[in-house]
Amino acid sequence: MINISLDDETEKYLVEILAQEKSTSSELMKRLIHEHWQKLQPRKTVLERMGGEPQHLLNGPSNLSDRDERYKYLAEYFQKRYEQRQQKQEA
Repeated sequence: MINISLDDETEKYLVEILAQEKSTSSELMKRLIHEHWQKLQPRKTVLERMGGEPQHLLNGPSNLSDRDERYKYLAEYFQKRYEQRQQKQEA
């Protein structure tokens, strides 16, 4: 347990915050500490936030860095997916 001495003005702010938040000072401190700790953590990359690398592209040919090859591969992939959905609808 931590005891903190607050000046009058800060204590007044704390009372107002607790009244609006309808929580205890302990809960407020836990939340503030957790939020600050999260800000200190390294940010996730866009790829990590989206759930990782798209496996269907990683399992494809190794020359996908070439734009034309990538376009051709994606066109074939989407065509296959479209045909599979059409077959499911017919069944």
